[in-house]
Amino acid sequence: MDVAADKVRAQIEAILLSWGMEADLAATTTEAMTETDLFGVDSHGISMLMTYEKRWQEGKLKINARPKIERRTACTALIDAGAGLGHPVSSYGMNLAVDMAKEAGLGVVGVRNSHHFGAAGVYARIAARRGAIGLVTSATRGVTMVPTRGAKPVLGTNPIAFAAPAGRNLPFVLDMATTTTAAGKVKVYDLNERAMPAGWVVDGAGNPITDAKRGMKILHEEPQGGLSPLGGSPEMASHKGYGLAMMVHILGGTLVGSSFSPIRNRTQKPNDPDDIGHFFMAIDPGAFRAPGEFEADLDAVIDELHATPAADPAKPVLVAGDPEEAERQRRLKHGIPIPPALDKHIRAICSRSGAAYLLS
Repeated sequence: MDVAADKVRAQIEAILLSWGMEADLAATTTEAMTETDLFGVDSHGISMLMTYEKRWQEGKLKINARPKIERRTACTALIDAGAGLGHPVSSYGMNLAVDMAKEAGLGVVGVRNSHHFGAAGVYARIAARRGAIGLVTSATRGVTMVPTRGAKPVLGTNPIAFAAPAGRNLPFVLDMATTTTAAGKVKVYDLNERAMPAGWVVDGAGNPITDAKRGMKILHEEPQGGLSPLGGSPEMASHKGYGLAMMVHILGGTLVGSSFSPIRNRTQKPNDPDDIGHFFMAIDPGAFRAPGEFEADLDAVIDELHATPAADPAKPVLVAGDPEEAERQRRLKHGIPIPPALDKHIRAICSRSGAAYLLS
């Protein structure tokens, strides 16, 4: 079924509040999760509530943790998320990076001791809306990527997002995993009982898996196999995708002092937080160009790309960010898809938490 965005927003917030999350933290988290679903990133929006509930019940997630700045210079900051959900600290961190960029030309904020933050593009767009260039990376909790020539997963999906403001056009927004697909998309295919494209998941022998239910078992239960790096199956052709994932972890994990999943999984005690790290950078175009020049030049670049002759006249050339915005407008009009399996999970969470069920 398709559910109006306002109902999805109300449902997420009702569940978070029923867990005891304070109103301002719940509002920030709800907005980020709903925007994620509106942009069509179904793997990182309302469907993440099952995982968040599990982490909260395990005692790993501190639902009311508030960000605290540990280190600060004119253009850098390190924030302790206090083992809270990643959405509030990430919104705070990206806005802080933009504030510093407006003062110093550049702002870089690292976050440690966090949890899953949803879709990286949500935070990169914060920078673009405020007239800055934004770069976001994050470490991950899951160990899902099979490295080049490997049979066992070592890295996570390690996302990266980049946004730049234009003048007349939509901002340029690149939001991607460093695996061929995000682990959450396998979950979405499983919830919708659909076969996956070949090449997303490989078994321990490197064979492609298209059964989403088997893919979920490989990602969460089996010791070998996993997601292929960006570029294809774990052969030398995908070595750059594997290297990109490492680069993202170095910024979003090693630099900020957060955990590396395979090491953490060997040492983590039952109630220890996941200690995920994030990285946010903002650049003020005004530090390099006169006001409006950067945006005008980016408009010219985007216009040129849009004007490229299309191989199929029915499918015009797109620029990064176009498909997500088109999907957002469609979902604002027609609703956010909630497959039956996900709806069943949400009803169960409401029953356990005492939150009202609001999706019908």
